[in-house]
Amino acid sequence: MNDFIALSEEVAAALEDRKPLVALESTIITHGMPWPRNVETARAVEAEARAGGAVPATIAVIDGRIRVGLSAAELEALGQARDVMKLSRADLAACLASGRTGATTVAATMICAHLAGIAVFATGGIGGVHRGAEASFDISADLQELARTPVTVVAAGAKAILDLPKTLEVLETLGVPVIAFGQDAFPAFWSRDSGLAAPLRMDSAGAIAAAHHLRAALGLSGGQLVANPIPEADEIPRTEIVPAIEAALTETQTQGIAAKAVTPFLLSRIFDLTEGRSLTANIALVKNNARLGAAIARALAEPVSG
Repeated sequence: MNDFIALSEEVAAALEDRKPLVALESTIITHGMPWPRNVETARAVEAEARAGGAVPATIAVIDGRIRVGLSAAELEALGQARDVMKLSRADLAACLASGRTGATTVAATMICAHLAGIAVFATGGIGGVHRGAEASFDISADLQELARTPVTVVAAGAKAILDLPKTLEVLETLGVPVIAFGQDAFPAFWSRDSGLAAPLRMDSAGAIAAAHHLRAALGLSGGQLVANPIPEADEIPRTEIVPAIEAALTETQTQGIAAKAVTPFLLSRIFDLTEGRSLTANIALVKNNARLGAAIARALAEPVSG
């Protein structure tokens, strides 16, 4: 494994000492925000994980190697890099083979975290079933990854630009536990309530960690999705964000935007339509997820009783 994966000294020491670790993705750095806001946010998210008692492990492919835990210099360089590949399951090996640099999506981060022995991953929102998928078949690889890779993923639900009812249906079909943290409603990224009920609810990091252990004990494949609502003070209510989403979706259709270009375009347009509030909320929810991820990682690091 050392031929294609490199752990930072801090991550390697934490794994050796069985300390809590939280994996973090890198597409938010390369494809989600402009420089220098992207690097500032990445550092702030890492700081939240540390404050919560866990070691952050930001993951990216740099010069053909998976880096688990980035130095300050690597983070800065990644934040300003050009032509960075956006990596999912389908692209990861090709990026490594060609010696390129790539940022990991939810699916790729899960794969790399599992390879490194990290059980918890905090992100913003997962991908899912895109609107109009019955015609386009546009469904994120994140859903299949949740069904096959045993990592607990903390997100503020699925991205609100998606078809959320269909996303929940696919997750149910794939056998992925969808756990709302501290509420009955499934959150919708920028908003605390999507209008849909979450399949499961848990109110403590300890309960989520216990479920993670029990899935392994039962021989169940795949991970868990923990849907952590954005803090109330930071949310954009559905009544305000839905019109912006609908307007941006209409523009994707009129401009013929498709495939991997859809999500970056939508997020950019929603940023404009909300006068920047969507990005402020995005940063708040990622930091909130890092805090919960750290709490779950701490609970997982405790000896299993019984």
